[in-house]
Amino acid sequence: MYIAKVDSGFGEDEWRDFVVSQGFGHLAAAGEGREVPVVVPTQFILDGDEVILHLVGKNPLLEAIEEQPRVLMSVAGDWAFIPSAWKAIGDEDPLRGIPTTYYAAVQLEGSATIVSEPADIAAILRLQLAVIQPDFEIADPLDAHAAQLRTIRGIRIAIEEVRAKFKYGGNVNVEHREAVIASLEHRRGPGDLAAARQTRRRIEQAPQT
Repeated sequence: MYIAKVDSGFGEDEWRDFVVSQGFGHLAAAGEGREVPVVVPTQFILDGDEVILHLVGKNPLLEAIEEQPRVLMSVAGDWAFIPSAWKAIGDEDPLRGIPTTYYAAVQLEGSATIVSEPADIAAILRLQLAVIQPDFEIADPLDAHAAQLRTIRGIRIAIEEVRAKFKYGGNVNVEHREAVIASLEHRRGPGDLAAARQTRRRIEQAPQT
């Protein structure tokens, strides 16, 4: 993933907050000797320096991990298309504006470990459920779903490298970004308000030079 300097993350807190807020990504494993990697859309949680999730035991991603444990979790979101006219303010010609897309993307790379013991899988499910549905009381997975635990596998990914990109108009001045924010808040399409919030946050948190 190419990351221009103006789109680079401000620090660990920024990418962690984004990853936690999304909680869903695409996990890719190259395996060995495959023409293309295996890619699986999946829910997950970020627990310290680990990505934790579970998959059905028949998922081909598990075979790829067994071949080669290096994996990549790709998380992207809070995106919105910015039409060309939105890039012009004042007496600037709206026909000469350059359209773009605002978005955030974080890639977490590391080594994956497959968890197959039912008790250990149940521990992963407890962690996931505590994050995903904290307000709902549930039966303990090991007691209530012992048979089903044999059909799934847990995955723990030790994060070793992080690439974070927050593409929210960092290449233009604040006045142009404020105009885009106003247009996003007016349009209010899918992702627009999230992109507006990200743009506003990046303006307010930008390091002072």
